[in-house]
Amino acid sequence: MAAIYRRELKGYFNTMIGYVIIVFLLAFSGIYFMAYNLNYGYPYFSYVLSGGIFMLLIAAPLLTMRSFAEERKNRTDQLLLTAPVSLFQIVMGKYLAMITILGIPCAVYLLFPLMIKMQGTAYILSDYLSILVYFLLGCVYIAIGMFVSSLTESQIIAAIGTFGILMVIQLWSGIIGFLPSSAMANVFGIAFLLSLLVWAVWRMTQNWVICLILEIVNLGVNGIVYAVKPEVYENLLSTICGELNLIDTFNSIASNNLLDVSGIILYLSLIVFFVFLTMEMIQKRRWS
Repeated sequence: MAAIYRRELKGYFNTMIGYVIIVFLLAFSGIYFMAYNLNYGYPYFSYVLSGGIFMLLIAAPLLTMRSFAEERKNRTDQLLLTAPVSLFQIVMGKYLAMITILGIPCAVYLLFPLMIKMQGTAYILSDYLSILVYFLLGCVYIAIGMFVSSLTESQIIAAIGTFGILMVIQLWSGIIGFLPSSAMANVFGIAFLLSLLVWAVWRMTQNWVICLILEIVNLGVNGIVYAVKPEVYENLLSTICGELNLIDTFNSIASNNLLDVSGIILYLSLIVFFVFLTMEMIQKRRWS
Protein backbone atom coordinates (compact mmCIF):
# COMPACT_ATOMS: atom_id res chain seq x y z
CA MET A 1 0.00 0.00 0.00
CA ALA A 2 2.87 2.37 0.77
CA ALA A 3 4.24 1.97 -2.77
CA ILE A 4 0.85 2.77 -4.32
CA TYR A 5 0.43 5.72 -1.96
CA ARG A 6 3.82 7.16 -2.98
CA ARG A 7 3.11 6.52 -6.66
CA GLU A 8 -0.24 8.28 -6.54
CA LEU A 9 1.00 11.20 -4.46
CA LYS A 10 3.94 11.71 -6.79
CA GLY A 11 1.58 11.55 -9.77
CA TYR A 12 -0.55 14.40 -8.44
CA PHE A 13 2.47 16.65 -8.14
CA ASN A 14 4.00 15.57 -11.45
CA THR A 15 0.82 16.62 -13.27
CA MET A 16 0.47 19.86 -11.24
CA ILE A 17 -3.03 18.86 -10.08
CA GLY A 18 -1.84 18.64 -6.49
CA TYR A 19 -0.26 22.10 -6.59
CA VAL A 20 -3.31 23.64 -8.27
CA ILE A 21 -5.75 22.24 -5.70
CA ILE A 22 -3.59 23.26 -2.73
CA VAL A 23 -3.07 26.78 -4.08
CA PHE A 24 -6.77 27.04 -4.99
CA LEU A 25 -7.94 26.16 -1.48
CA LEU A 26 -5.36 28.34 0.25
CA ALA A 27 -5.93 31.33 -2.04
CA PHE A 28 -9.69 31.42 -1.58
CA SER A 29 -9.42 30.77 2.14
CA GLY A 30 -6.86 33.57 2.39
CA ILE A 31 -9.23 35.99 0.66
CA TYR A 32 -12.08 35.06 3.00
CA PHE A 33 -9.71 35.27 5.97
CA MET A 34 -8.69 38.81 5.11
CA ALA A 35 -12.30 39.83 4.51
CA TYR A 36 -13.94 38.22 7.55
CA ASN A 37 -11.25 38.07 10.23
CA LEU A 38 -8.84 40.89 9.43
CA ASN A 39 -11.05 43.55 7.87
CA TYR A 40 -14.33 42.92 9.71
CA GLY A 41 -12.80 41.54 12.89
CA TYR A 42 -14.78 38.31 13.24
CA PRO A 43 -13.02 36.19 15.89
CA TYR A 44 -13.97 32.79 14.40
CA PHE A 45 -11.97 31.21 11.59
CA SER A 46 -14.92 28.85 11.14
CA TYR A 47 -16.65 31.73 9.32
CA VAL A 48 -14.00 31.44 6.63
CA LEU A 49 -14.53 27.70 6.20
CA SER A 50 -18.31 28.13 6.24
CA GLY A 51 -18.18 30.80 3.56
CA GLY A 52 -15.75 28.84 1.42
CA ILE A 53 -17.14 25.34 1.83
CA PHE A 54 -18.25 25.45 -1.80
CA MET A 55 -14.57 25.19 -2.73
CA LEU A 56 -14.72 21.49 -1.91
CA LEU A 57 -17.33 21.09 -4.66
CA ILE A 58 -14.64 22.10 -7.15
CA ALA A 59 -11.55 20.61 -5.49
CA ALA A 60 -12.95 17.12 -4.86
CA PRO A 61 -13.97 16.37 -8.48
CA LEU A 62 -10.64 17.66 -9.79
CA LEU A 63 -8.79 15.54 -7.27
CA THR A 64 -10.71 12.31 -7.80
CA MET A 65 -11.55 12.31 -11.49
CA ARG A 66 -8.33 10.55 -12.50
CA SER A 67 -8.12 8.10 -9.60
CA PHE A 68 -9.56 5.09 -11.45
CA ALA A 69 -10.96 6.55 -14.68
CA GLU A 70 -7.47 7.24 -16.01
CA GLU A 71 -6.26 3.75 -15.13
CA ARG A 72 -9.26 2.25 -16.91
CA LYS A 73 -8.86 4.43 -20.01
CA ASN A 74 -5.14 3.67 -20.35
CA ARG A 75 -5.75 -0.04 -19.64
CA THR A 76 -3.22 0.11 -16.80
CA ASP A 77 -5.84 -1.00 -14.30
CA GLN A 78 -5.25 -4.64 -15.23
CA LEU A 79 -1.54 -4.29 -14.48
CA LEU A 80 -2.41 -2.74 -11.14
CA LEU A 81 -4.92 -5.46 -10.29
CA THR A 82 -2.42 -8.21 -11.07
CA ALA A 83 0.22 -6.64 -8.82
CA PRO A 84 1.07 -8.55 -5.62
CA VAL A 85 -1.13 -6.32 -3.46
CA SER A 86 -4.70 -6.70 -2.28
CA LEU A 87 -7.60 -4.73 -3.69
CA PHE A 88 -8.00 -3.01 -0.33
CA GLN A 89 -4.39 -1.81 -0.47
CA ILE A 90 -4.88 -0.47 -4.00
CA VAL A 91 -8.00 1.51 -3.11
CA MET A 92 -6.68 2.77 0.21
CA GLY A 93 -3.33 3.73 -1.29
CA LYS A 94 -5.09 5.94 -3.82
CA TYR A 95 -7.55 7.27 -1.25
CA LEU A 96 -4.86 8.17 1.29
CA ALA A 97 -2.89 9.99 -1.40
CA MET A 98 -5.93 12.12 -2.24
CA ILE A 99 -6.77 13.00 1.35
CA THR A 100 -3.11 13.90 1.86
CA ILE A 101 -3.51 16.58 -0.82
CA LEU A 102 -6.56 17.88 1.06
CA GLY A 103 -4.75 17.60 4.38
CA ILE A 104 -1.95 19.98 3.33
CA PRO A 105 -4.12 23.13 3.13
CA CYS A 106 -6.04 21.98 6.22
CA ALA A 107 -2.72 21.81 8.09
CA VAL A 108 -1.98 25.38 6.97
CA TYR A 109 -5.42 26.41 8.21
CA LEU A 110 -4.26 25.59 11.73
CA LEU A 111 -2.12 28.74 11.62
CA PHE A 112 -5.01 31.11 10.93
CA PRO A 113 -6.66 30.91 14.39
CA LEU A 114 -3.25 31.68 15.89
CA MET A 115 -3.04 34.79 13.70
CA ILE A 116 -6.46 35.83 14.99
CA LYS A 117 -5.21 35.26 18.54
CA MET A 118 -2.33 37.67 17.88
CA GLN A 119 -4.88 40.34 16.95
CA GLY A 120 -7.08 39.86 20.02
CA THR A 121 -9.85 37.45 20.96
CA ALA A 122 -9.83 33.99 19.35
CA TYR A 123 -11.62 30.68 19.88
CA ILE A 124 -8.88 28.18 19.15
CA LEU A 125 -10.68 24.98 20.16
CA SER A 126 -13.83 25.82 18.19
CA ASP A 127 -11.80 26.77 15.12
CA TYR A 128 -9.67 23.63 15.28
CA LEU A 129 -12.79 21.48 15.58
CA SER A 130 -14.27 23.23 12.56
CA ILE A 131 -11.09 22.52 10.59
CA LEU A 132 -11.32 18.84 11.60
CA VAL A 133 -14.97 18.60 10.51
CA TYR A 134 -14.12 20.46 7.27
CA PHE A 135 -11.37 17.93 6.59
CA LEU A 136 -13.67 14.98 7.32
CA LEU A 137 -16.34 16.44 5.04
CA GLY A 138 -13.70 16.72 2.34
CA CYS A 139 -12.76 13.07 2.96
CA VAL A 140 -16.41 12.09 2.39
CA TYR A 141 -16.47 14.08 -0.86
CA ILE A 142 -13.25 12.40 -2.00
CA ALA A 143 -14.65 8.94 -1.22
CA ILE A 144 -17.75 9.76 -3.29
CA GLY A 145 -15.62 11.08 -6.14
CA MET A 146 -13.38 8.01 -6.07
CA PHE A 147 -16.43 5.77 -6.36
CA VAL A 148 -17.79 7.78 -9.31
CA SER A 149 -14.36 7.57 -10.98
CA SER A 150 -14.45 3.78 -10.66
CA LEU A 151 -17.68 3.72 -12.72
CA THR A 152 -16.28 5.24 -15.90
CA GLU A 153 -13.15 5.59 -18.00
CA SER A 154 -13.80 9.26 -18.77
CA GLN A 155 -12.25 11.77 -16.40
CA ILE A 156 -14.67 14.45 -17.60
CA ILE A 157 -17.71 12.29 -16.84
CA ALA A 158 -16.23 11.39 -13.45
CA ALA A 159 -15.66 15.06 -12.60
CA ILE A 160 -19.12 16.18 -13.76
CA GLY A 161 -20.83 13.25 -12.02
CA THR A 162 -19.02 13.95 -8.76
CA PHE A 163 -19.80 17.67 -8.97
CA GLY A 164 -23.48 16.89 -9.55
CA ILE A 165 -23.69 14.62 -6.50
CA LEU A 166 -21.86 17.14 -4.31
CA MET A 167 -24.13 19.93 -5.51
CA VAL A 168 -27.15 17.88 -4.42
CA ILE A 169 -25.49 17.45 -1.00
CA GLN A 170 -24.88 21.20 -0.83
CA LEU A 171 -28.55 21.92 -1.62
CA TRP A 172 -29.86 19.09 0.55
CA SER A 173 -31.66 21.32 3.06
CA GLY A 174 -33.66 23.00 0.31
CA ILE A 175 -34.46 19.68 -1.36
CA ILE A 176 -35.88 18.29 1.89
CA GLY A 177 -38.38 21.15 1.95
CA PHE A 178 -40.00 19.83 -1.25
CA LEU A 179 -40.58 16.32 0.10
CA PRO A 180 -44.24 15.33 0.70
CA SER A 181 -45.63 14.93 4.20
CA SER A 182 -48.56 12.56 3.62
CA ALA A 183 -48.27 8.95 4.74
CA MET A 184 -49.18 7.48 1.33
CA ALA A 185 -46.61 9.56 -0.54
CA ASN A 186 -43.95 8.68 2.02
CA VAL A 187 -44.58 4.93 1.88
CA PHE A 188 -44.18 5.00 -1.90
CA GLY A 189 -41.04 7.10 -1.53
CA ILE A 190 -39.49 4.77 1.06
CA ALA A 191 -40.33 1.70 -1.04
CA PHE A 192 -38.82 3.34 -4.13
CA LEU A 193 -35.56 4.23 -2.35
CA LEU A 194 -35.24 0.72 -0.96
CA SER A 195 -35.88 -0.67 -4.46
CA LEU A 196 -32.99 1.45 -5.70
CA LEU A 197 -30.78 -0.14 -3.04
CA VAL A 198 -31.93 -3.59 -4.16
CA TRP A 199 -31.06 -2.66 -7.74
CA ALA A 200 -27.61 -1.54 -6.59
CA VAL A 201 -27.13 -4.90 -4.86
CA TRP A 202 -28.11 -6.66 -8.08
CA ARG A 203 -25.63 -4.55 -10.07
CA MET A 204 -22.83 -5.61 -7.74
CA THR A 205 -23.78 -9.27 -7.21
CA GLN A 206 -25.82 -10.19 -10.31
CA ASN A 207 -27.72 -12.55 -7.97
CA TRP A 208 -31.37 -12.12 -8.92
CA VAL A 209 -32.61 -14.62 -6.30
CA ILE A 210 -31.28 -12.61 -3.37
CA CYS A 211 -32.48 -9.37 -4.94
CA LEU A 212 -35.95 -10.78 -5.55
CA ILE A 213 -36.19 -11.84 -1.91
CA LEU A 214 -35.03 -8.39 -0.77
CA GLU A 215 -37.58 -6.67 -2.99
CA ILE A 216 -40.42 -8.88 -1.71
CA VAL A 217 -39.38 -8.08 1.87
CA ASN A 218 -39.20 -4.37 1.00
CA LEU A 219 -42.70 -4.23 -0.51
CA GLY A 220 -44.20 -6.62 2.05
CA VAL A 221 -42.91 -4.88 5.16
CA ASN A 222 -43.82 -1.41 3.90
CA GLY A 223 -47.28 -2.59 2.89
CA ILE A 224 -47.97 -4.28 6.23
CA VAL A 225 -46.70 -1.38 8.34
CA TYR A 226 -48.73 1.12 6.28
CA ALA A 227 -51.87 -0.99 6.64
CA VAL A 228 -51.44 -1.39 10.41
CA LYS A 229 -50.10 2.04 11.39
CA PRO A 230 -50.00 4.55 8.49
CA GLU A 231 -49.13 7.51 10.73
CA VAL A 232 -45.61 6.08 11.04
CA TYR A 233 -44.91 7.27 7.49
CA GLU A 234 -46.01 10.88 7.98
CA ASN A 235 -42.97 13.12 7.26
CA LEU A 236 -40.76 10.01 7.42
CA LEU A 237 -38.83 10.89 4.26
CA SER A 238 -38.07 14.38 5.56
CA THR A 239 -36.93 12.97 8.90
CA ILE A 240 -34.64 10.36 7.32
CA CYS A 241 -33.20 12.77 4.77
CA GLY A 242 -32.68 15.36 7.49
CA GLU A 243 -30.42 12.91 9.33
CA LEU A 244 -28.31 12.64 6.16
CA ASN A 245 -27.67 16.37 5.89
CA LEU A 246 -23.86 16.47 5.81
CA ILE A 247 -23.59 20.25 5.84
CA ASP A 248 -25.50 20.55 9.13
CA THR A 249 -22.70 18.77 11.00
CA PHE A 250 -20.25 21.42 9.85
CA ASN A 251 -22.69 24.28 10.44
CA SER A 252 -23.27 23.14 14.03
CA ILE A 253 -19.58 23.89 14.66
CA ALA A 254 -19.32 27.00 12.50
CA SER A 255 -22.52 28.66 13.70
CA ASN A 256 -23.29 27.20 17.14
CA ASN A 257 -19.87 25.94 18.34
CA LEU A 258 -21.39 22.52 19.00
CA LEU A 259 -19.71 19.28 17.97
CA ASP A 260 -22.25 16.87 16.45
CA VAL A 261 -20.81 13.45 17.33
CA SER A 262 -23.53 11.63 15.38
CA GLY A 263 -22.55 13.69 12.33
CA ILE A 264 -18.91 12.66 12.71
CA ILE A 265 -20.01 9.02 12.88
CA LEU A 266 -22.06 9.60 9.73
CA TYR A 267 -19.01 11.03 7.95
CA LEU A 268 -16.86 8.05 8.90
CA SER A 269 -19.62 5.62 7.93
CA LEU A 270 -20.01 7.22 4.51
CA ILE A 271 -16.26 7.07 3.94
CA VAL A 272 -16.23 3.34 4.71
CA PHE A 273 -19.37 2.81 2.60
CA PHE A 274 -18.03 4.48 -0.55
CA VAL A 275 -14.60 2.91 -0.21
CA PHE A 276 -16.39 -0.45 -0.01
CA LEU A 277 -18.49 0.36 -3.08
CA THR A 278 -15.34 1.33 -4.98
CA MET A 279 -13.74 -1.98 -4.09
CA GLU A 280 -16.86 -3.85 -5.20
CA MET A 281 -16.96 -2.10 -8.56
CA ILE A 282 -13.30 -2.83 -9.21
CA GLN A 283 -13.70 -6.41 -8.08
CA LYS A 284 -16.62 -6.81 -10.45
CA ARG A 285 -14.56 -5.45 -13.37
CA ARG A 286 -11.64 -7.69 -12.42
CA TRP A 287 -13.70 -10.85 -12.97
CA SER A 288 -15.87 -9.59 -15.82
